Amino acid sequence: MNRKRGLGAAFALAFLSLSGCDGTPLSYMAGSGSASADTLQWIAWGFSGIAILVTLIIAAMIGLAIRASLRNARKSPDDTVSRVDDGLGFIYWGVGISMPVLITMAVWNFVATRAIAEPGASPRMTVEITGHRWWWEIRYRDADHPDQVVTTANRLVIPTGVPIRIELASADVIHDFWVPKLGPKMDMIPGKTNVTWLEARDAGTYRGQCAEYCGVEHARMALQVTALAPVEYSRWFTAERAPAAPPDTRGRTVFLDHCAACHSVRGTAAAGIYGPDLTHFANRPTIAAGLLPNTAAMRDRWISDTQGVKPGALMPQVALSDADRAAVVRYLGALR
Repeated sequence: MNRKRGLGAAFALAFLSLSGCDGTPLSYMAGSGSASADTLQWIAWGFSGIAILVTLIIAAMIGLAIRASLRNARKSPDDTVSRVDDGLGFIYWGVGISMPVLITMAVWNFVATRAIAEPGASPRMTVEITGHRWWWEIRYRDADHPDQVVTTANRLVIPTGVPIRIELASADVIHDFWVPKLGPKMDMIPGKTNVTWLEARDAGTYRGQCAEYCGVEHARMALQVTALAPVEYSRWFTAERAPAAPPDTRGRTVFLDHCAACHSVRGTAAAGIYGPDLTHFANRPTIAAGLLPNTAAMRDRWISDTQGVKPGALMPQVALSDADRAAVVRYLGALR
């Protein structure tokens, strides 16, 4: 009776652990926004079920083998285990059953992932994404305006129902681009450009994350993917392509004096390339690669104590008076 209760508790714990993945933004076991993510989800659930079944079969075989071996030992005159009828046959059966299953899993995985390796239609749109410690640089190249490149950070906006070609690179160490509910996952390697693709079926917001340990702030290198209806996306891209026109004169002056060496804002003299492009910064829902909401209080916190908020971030602590810092916070809030 106790054994049955223990087995039931183990199953309950396993299913509770899996169900705990539901509703979490990085769960690839439940919920998706693309056909390729659906395929990967079926593989994940299928492999989990097969792995549990194979484990139970092998455990049963081992248990029967041990039981047979002990029974034979008790029958032996000198109470020793013999290699004759010692239960090895159960081991052979276990291996014989599990090997075809494992081969089937490998073939299933190969065929399914191969089928989604390329999009159904040729992508008309390419987005370049570069991983930095610890943020994402995103560059849009519009097929209709190839000379105009729109650069943003930490937020990828895409139209629904359109396959997007993604070129992945790294500026420093190995990162890994991963958006679980949309499917793609691929390494970003310094000196090499990898290519993948994604397509959002449903409008909404999807969480991405660097999936390769890249340093102390690896866990705080998040990416937000916003999928919009094509008409809304066109409206967003038109606005994003325009230069920023911030009205705050003092904040703009302080920003140009202290921040422009690293950051750029199109439409101003700020043309730094080391930090994120901050054009239309106020339209981004979060700052610091998804770490904080983009509010005036959080912008002030980030500027006043960058290393305290995100230890190891490459942004230096800039000494500003309270008045100058408040002016910069207002200026950033006006970059729409």
